[in-house]
Amino acid sequence: MEVDKKLIAEFDEAMHGIYHRALSDAGYKASIFLNMLFDHGGLETARRLLHSPNISDGYTALWERKRLDLTVEALIYDTPKWHPLFSVDEIAICRKRLRQYEYIMR
Repeated sequence: MEVDKKLIAEFDEAMHGIYHRALSDAGYKASIFLNMLFDHGGLETARRLLHSPNISDGYTALWERKRLDLTVEALIYDTPKWHPLFSVDEIAICRKRLRQYEYIMR
């Protein structure tokens, strides 16, 4: 399956967007996340975070700030536009993590 390069570029932009919103809206500077974005791009960064056996420190930091809406998981789960970029299992990981931390699902 050929993945839409335009969609991947838009997702990359959205990933940078949640970094900037976390900084401006929640006062969280996600330096490791930003470095991952520059090193791997948005799609690969998302996949690495989803396939990690543990949630990231950034996820925890955003949960503590009551801003799970700024997580990669929420970005993916809440925006069906991104679903073609991910497997059913990856979307299920997003849903499971968000539910575990009592995120109000859209």
